[in-house]
Parts: sequence; C-alpha cells; structure tokens
Amino acid sequence: MQFDHAGIATDDAGALTEQYATLFDATVAHEEQFDGMQVVFLDFGNGFFEVLEPTTDEGAIASYLDRSGPGIHHLAVATADIVAAIEHAREAGVELIDDAPREGAWGHEVAFLHPESTGGVLLEFVEH
Repeated sequence: MQFDHAGIATDDAGALTEQYATLFDATVAHEEQFDGMQVVFLDFGNGFFEVLEPTTDEGAIASYLDRSGPGIHHLAVATADIVAAIEHAREAGVELIDDAPREGAWGHEVAFLHPESTGGVLLEFVEH
C-alpha cells in the first residue's frame, strides 16, 4: 500500500483549490460533483489533495463541517486489492464503516475505516 490522498473539507472548494494550486504549484487532475459534494483532486506527483465542498446541507462533508469546521477529513491509502485490505483490517480488529467496497470519487472502489479504531483518524482504502 502507499499514500494516495488527503481529503480536505471546506466551504469553498474553488478558493481553496486556487490557493493550494498557487502555493504548491499543483495542478487540478480531476473534478466532479459526487455524492452531495464538489470534489477536486490536486496532483502533487506522489499523491493528491482531495478538496471536498458539500453541495447539499446533508451528507458526510456537510456534517463534518458542522461538527468540526474546515480541515483534514480523511487520509487515503491505495491498495491493489481492496477486498483483501478490508479483510486484513477486520482480522486486525479494526471497526469498519464499509464492510465491502463501494464506488467513490473518480469511479474508484473505496472503503472507510472507523476513526475510533484508527487513532482518531478516518482512513480510506482506495483501489484505482
């Protein structure tokens, strides 16, 4: 496995994307509206920042912003076999949010691990 991206929750994806692109000389690799949010991936060459803005008053990112404000929402690691990664996490006693892969942004298969089992950090497996 290797680092894939950091998901960053914000109220203004356009402004934050512009700031990060300028600050880090990063380029936009992908944009989409998905699952009640605007998603922008900034390419850093060895990983991405995934900027997440809610497009509705409900959903994971809207709830996160209400609860915690803007900031890092999750960290993601890429895996070649997401089913095996989920099973390995289960065997290690990690509480799963997703018992099976589901479609995520960019059409990738994803699964989240509960932060209560991972040191307070929401972790995501992603299979490209």
